[in-house]
Amino acid sequence: MRLLMCILLLGACTACAYGGPAVVIGGERFSVEIADTSEKQALGLMYRDSLPADHGMLFVFQDEQPRSFWMKNTRIPLDILFFDKSLKLVSASLDARPCRVRRCPTYPSVLPAMYVLELNAGKARELGIGPGDRLQLDLD
Repeated sequence: MRLLMCILLLGACTACAYGGPAVVIGGERFSVEIADTSEKQALGLMYRDSLPADHGMLFVFQDEQPRSFWMKNTRIPLDILFFDKSLKLVSASLDARPCRVRRCPTYPSVLPAMYVLELNAGKARELGIGPGDRLQLDLD
């Protein structure tokens, strides 16, 4: 009976670890929160004190166009990665710093983007992510 309970608990923990939306970039898998509404996109990662190392936020837009992000009320430094509709990295703003003033700098994409991935600052360099790299989505 104990063995059965251990197997069930292990299975439940494994399901939690791999459940939910995720992306793969630079050979690493990240659990992501999806920002696919204007409300979620406006809030982003504001007011958070930390982000687990294997987590991020994926912004999904309806179309491909120039995008611009800022760090107002964001408390953690981030890498902001911009991807086109074919999931190719077209621009990156690395190590974007938190902003606590009224007029925060913006971080625009160089080319039109349809997806934007925010990860902890330094992760893109650590993984060697660069222009042309592809994002793999696992949003089921």
